[in-house]
Parts: sequence; C-alpha cells; structure tokens
Amino acid sequence: MDVFDKLKILTDAAKYDVACTSSGVDKKAVVGGIGSAAASGICHSFAGDGRCISLLKVLMTNVCAYDCQYCVNRKSNDTPRASFTPRELADLTINFYRRNYIEGLFLSSGVLKNPDYTSEQMIEVLHILRKEYGFSGYIHAKAIPGTDSALIAQLGLLADRMSVNIELPSQSSLQLLAPDKSKHSILAPMGYIKNRIQENSTDMIKYRHAPKFVPAGQSTQMIIGATPDTDFQILNLTEGLYRKYKLKRVFFSAYMPVAENTLLPMTDTKPPLWREHRLYQADWLLRFYGFSANELLDQEHQSFNPYVDPKGNWALNHMEFFPMNINRAPYSDLLRVPGIGINSAKRIITARRTTTLNFDGLKKLGVVLKRAQFFITCGGKVPNGLKITQDAMMRALLSEKSLGIYHQHFPHQQESEQLSLFQSPSIIPAKLALEDMQKCLTSPI
Repeated sequence: MDVFDKLKILTDAAKYDVACTSSGVDKKAVVGGIGSAAASGICHSFAGDGRCISLLKVLMTNVCAYDCQYCVNRKSNDTPRASFTPRELADLTINFYRRNYIEGLFLSSGVLKNPDYTSEQMIEVLHILRKEYGFSGYIHAKAIPGTDSALIAQLGLLADRMSVNIELPSQSSLQLLAPDKSKHSILAPMGYIKNRIQENSTDMIKYRHAPKFVPAGQSTQMIIGATPDTDFQILNLTEGLYRKYKLKRVFFSAYMPVAENTLLPMTDTKPPLWREHRLYQADWLLRFYGFSANELLDQEHQSFNPYVDPKGNWALNHMEFFPMNINRAPYSDLLRVPGIGINSAKRIITARRTTTLNFDGLKKLGVVLKRAQFFITCGGKVPNGLKITQDAMMRALLSEKSLGIYHQHFPHQQESEQLSLFQSPSIIPAKLALEDMQKCLTSPI
C-alpha cells in the first residue's frame, strides 16, 4: 500500500482521540537539530499569540487485537486497515515539518499483536526522530494499557507528553464494552508515569543534566454518552485523577455512534456535545477556581443543568453566600462570583489596595457585570435601577443558545416580584425556579 494511502486511513482513524493540548514545555533545538516546542502551545488550534499551530495526528496502525465495542478500530469491525513502519512514519513527519505543514506529532495506535510490540514500534519512530533527525519539536505519545513499565520508561524519555486513555468512567463499563482492558491495566502505567515525572523533577537539581521524563506531563480521555455513567460519577473520577495522578488535563469526548450494538446508543443518536461542554466548564472550575466535585453535583442532582453553566448553577443554589462585598471578599470567594474570572479577580485584589471599587471600576477591570451585578455589592449598594427578579437573573446567566430553550419551559412573567438579595435563601424565587429547571433535565435540548 502506498504511504499516502496509509496516511489517509490512519489520520482519519485518529480523529476520535481528542487529547491534543498545549505543550506546556519550553524546549529549543540542540545544535545541529531541528524543531522546537513552546509553552504557549502545540495543538489543533490558535496559540495565545495568534499563531495557527498543528500536529500530525496519526495512528501507528488501526489493526487492533482488542474488540472494544465503542471503537471504530475494533478487530470485529469491517474497515480498511493499514500500518506504518517506524521509518515510514518518521520520514513522513520530518518531511511535513520541513514543508511547514506541522509543528509536532501526536502518535497513538491500535494494539498490534500485543501492547509491548506496539510500544516497541512507537519507540522506534520517536528514536528515529529524536536521534537520527535531531528533532526537538513537540511529541505527544499514547501509552498502550498493559505495556511493560520498561517500555513506558523508554517512551517517556522520548516524548514531551504522554497519555493513557481511561475511555470509560467505570470498571463495570469497561467489562461490558472493553473486556480486553481492565482498570488496573490503565491505572498502572498512569501511576508509573506520575512517579517517574515526580522523581525526574525532584532530582533535577542533583542531576541537572539528566534526560527529562515527559516534561509536559500526562493526560487522559473519557468517552461521554456511551454508557449510563452520570456527570456526577465522571466529575468525581476526574477530581480523583487530578489528585492522585497529577494529570495536566482530563479530556472529554462526546460519543459518536460508530456501531450498531444493543449495549450502545442507536447509530442515529446525536453526540452529547452540550454535556461535553458542561463537563469542560466544570473541569475548569476544579483546576483553577477552587471548586470540588461534590459542590457542583451531588447524589440527588447527578446531571449538569443544561440551561446554566456549572458556576452560575452553583451560585443560584447557594445564595446564602451572596451578595458579596467586592471590596472585602477574599480572592477565593471572588472566584465564585459569576462574571468574575481569574484575571479579573487578581485585578480586583490589586486595585482595591489603593482605591474603593465601584461598578464602573469593575467594568474596567474586566468583570462581566451583566452576570456579576446580581451577586455583589460595592459599598453596600447594588447598581442603580437594577431590578433583581427571577427572570432577570436567569437571562443574565443563560447563554444565547440556552435562552430560547429556557423560555420554552418558563415563559416570561409580566408581573414579577422584586427579589431582595437579603432574603432568606429558602424563599428566593430564583432558587425555586432552578429546582423547577432541574426537573426538566430529561427534556431534549
């Protein structure tokens, strides 16, 4: 088979893996080498400085010994198969880089023969790139579950970032849909990578010139919507992975039906993109805003509100913390106000050292007053003319797309009672409306 026919098959087969992210590592080419990796990011996107950047995202092979029911590359699926040799893939990567098509490589693979043999093939690709071509660009490599730790070690010394995909959120889902995989085969390499990264970073002062092991850290991916696992279960697992394995990112991939199977959603089922979006928003709150999974969801409410983002949803359910005095609230509390982000919270802390902030000042600092004004006071006052009603709060917190959906279920009321921010939270109409909205979670979006 021609190498470009292989490329067509194996790049298309790689599209279901979403774990591409910014590199998080600064690395320049060695003398006589080519390529570099920058902390500003290597991904299929635009960097913070406006650069359009890209990776060659490809599989080593889509031949697979496993029969995971959700995967298009499962061994029982009738699909065109192809495999690169290590030399073919390394040469292809370098040729694309020299033509300025790509800035790095994202390499994954089906399980060819067994995990160890597959990893050996991937290691050979990276060895050719790093040692023969002197390529210092960004490389993200997938660790195959079940691979021997000695091979993981070799792969980690050649790659900038590694990932081990969990795929399904629970052991029961794995047993049902991916019987060739186990929780242990996935978590064992993840734990090994975490320990090696930690050793490498703590010993770096003592062994300054030691080769770096996965300097950009590790990540993982979960498929959303293929199994009955709830948002509550997924978010708690996500939080546990960050805490135990020190992951850089957990990626969520809305399941796209690729097979007719009674254990999976129907092939005409639309991917749950809205649910994926809410999980990414919640993930951001876990990593940067100081929230915990149990604050955002609980046993009684295991799905995210489709109308309101997780932060706004939390605020409406916890009005006892509001209104918040913007001139006195600590940084950790400011982050919990809808409309105040990390940068604007830092600006508030800096600015109020020398002045007393008002609403005009907050707007200049980047606060989204449309959302925040219902939850804050400046000098004990709310904005002039602000009527704090159920409908007004909902309109402020809803995105344009979800606004129409909300009004389908909750028509605008002409006579709305003004809401005091100082009322007991048990009688706040907005909270009661939210409870009504949560009853509609099963309604199609």
